[in-house]
Amino acid sequence: MATTIHEPPAVNAIHAPELGAGKGAWPRNPSEGNLRMLADHSSGASRTGIWVGLAAISMTFAAFTSALVVRQGSALDWRHFALPSVLYFNTVILLASSMTLEVSRRRVAAFARGFDSRRAIPLGWLYVTLAMGLIFVAGQFAAWMQLKAQGLYLATNPSSSFFYVLTAMHALHLLGGLGGLVLVISRLSKQIPTLRRSTMDTASYYWHFMDVLWLYLLLLLWLKF
Repeated sequence: MATTIHEPPAVNAIHAPELGAGKGAWPRNPSEGNLRMLADHSSGASRTGIWVGLAAISMTFAAFTSALVVRQGSALDWRHFALPSVLYFNTVILLASSMTLEVSRRRVAAFARGFDSRRAIPLGWLYVTLAMGLIFVAGQFAAWMQLKAQGLYLATNPSSSFFYVLTAMHALHLLGGLGGLVLVISRLSKQIPTLRRSTMDTASYYWHFMDVLWLYLLLLLWLKF
């Protein structure tokens, strides 16, 4: 009796996951793939970390504020002086940078969802935000130079000491925000973007917080100096 030999069933090919197509990442070829691969939610760790960090910064500046109020009330040598005019220019620059960063964040979301294929647009807004942040830091340095021109140094008077410490602490924290912007730009600029929404959101929250913190410090300095 003849025996019929059947061909074994075809083995389904096992496709390795495409590079960059994991959760929260971009597909291998954004121009052809689904740009929704950028996660639409922030990771729990990133969200928790940013709020813990902002709370710690808030407590630090609250402690400085308390020390300033106590020192001013207990000292007869407190010297009032006019705030450097460049601080108001710096305020406008920082407020504008928050606006440009928010525009960029929305553009990144549109690009990720395929509504806008022009990656250069959100990148352009990010570079503008970065430039404004650098201008703000330069403006703070100019404010310190104006105080030095008036003969006010770190150890000249308790009031000048607090001015230098508060503005320098804010500038240092703002430099951390600039580092976050550089990270966002570098990940979005890659041929295969690796930017996650959680990274973009974290950088934005931190930057907006620096904006609000500066408004608080400016009001404090205006009232106490």
